[in-house]
Amino acid sequence: GGITLKRINMQLIKFSSSWCGPCKSLSSNLTKLDLSSLSFQEVDIDKEPSLAQQYNVRGIPTLILLDSESNELRRLVGMQSIPTLETFLKGN
Repeated sequence: GGITLKRINMQLIKFSSSWCGPCKSLSSNLTKLDLSSLSFQEVDIDKEPSLAQQYNVRGIPTLILLDSESNELRRLVGMQSIPTLETFLKGN
């Protein structure tokens, strides 16, 4: 039999919190993008402080894009426009 390679998508992690205004705006911009090719996860830094520490998150909102082996490719901190987010996700 042939070997089936399972394609693991890149992961996008958004670090935010319930009290963060810019985080809510960022979420609304993210809903306008096609994230179907990504595994998207939202992390509340108040509920998951160890994850925020693991990724060295200093400010929120922070978006971190990871490759299929969970290596960080790039990150964005703060509120971002839709064109900036698209460029960030495409990596151009």
